[in-house]
Amino acid sequence: MGLRIIALANDDNEIAVAQTIESANHPSIGKDIGLLIGRNESGIKVTDKIKPGSLDVLIDFSSPMAAIQRVKECSEMGIGIVIGTTGLNDKQKNEITSASKKIPCLLSPNMSIGVNLLLDIVAQLTKTIGNECDIEIIETHHKFKKDAPSGTALRIAEKICETSGRKMENDVIYGRYGQTGERKKNQICIHAVRSGDVIGVHKVIFDGKDECIEITHDAHSRDAFASGAIKAAKFIAGRPAGLYSISDVLK
Repeated sequence: MGLRIIALANDDNEIAVAQTIESANHPSIGKDIGLLIGRNESGIKVTDKIKPGSLDVLIDFSSPMAAIQRVKECSEMGIGIVIGTTGLNDKQKNEITSASKKIPCLLSPNMSIGVNLLLDIVAQLTKTIGNECDIEIIETHHKFKKDAPSGTALRIAEKICETSGRKMENDVIYGRYGQTGERKKNQICIHAVRSGDVIGVHKVIFDGKDECIEITHDAHSRDAFASGAIKAAKFIAGRPAGLYSISDVLK
C-alpha cells in the first residue's frame, strides 16, 4: 500500500511526497523512494521517524500499534492524519477520537470510493427491505491479512445495524459451527475467507422470500485504496481539528 500511495502521489500535481516512514527494522530503511517504486532517485529516503515541520498530512497504513504511535506523534506536531489501518480495538479508536480534538483525523476501514458507495446502497436496501430479508456478509482477502473479519465487513454490519435498529453485540455473529439452531430473524453473519493473493472482495446478500439481491465490490488493485487515501489527505489538509471519515470526502 505504501509503495502504491507513493507512486500515485508522485503523479499528482496537487501534492508532494515529503517523507516516507517505516518501522525501524524494515529492509527499506535508508533506501530512496524513487528507486523503490521503479523510478529515478528522488532524494527522499525511507526513515523510521517523522521529521518535525516536514508534513501537512500523514497517511497511515500499518498496524494498530504503529498507527496509534503515529497518531500521538502527529498530535504533538500538529500534523493531520489519514488512517487506513484496520484491526483497531475500542481503546485505540478512543485514542484517535481524543487526538481529533487537536488535529484533523480521518479514519476509514476502507478508502475505496466504490466501497463507500456500496455502504450507501446497503443502507438504502436495509431501510427498504432489510426487515424482510436474511442478510449475510462474505469477505475474502489474501492469506497474509492479519485481522478478521475485515474492517470493511464490520463497517457494513455497523451500517446495517445503524439503519435497522439492530445491535452489533446482539445480532451479529462471526461464522457458524455445530448445532446452531434455526437462523434468528435479525441475525447478520459475517464470513471471512483467507486465500491466495486476493486483494479484497466484499459481498452483501439480502435474501427474501421470493428474490435475492447480492451486491459485490471486488478490488482489482490496491490503487483503489491508494487513490482514495490521497483524496482523503487532500480533503483534511488545512481543515480544523475533528474526526472525519471518507464519507465526508464524498459529500
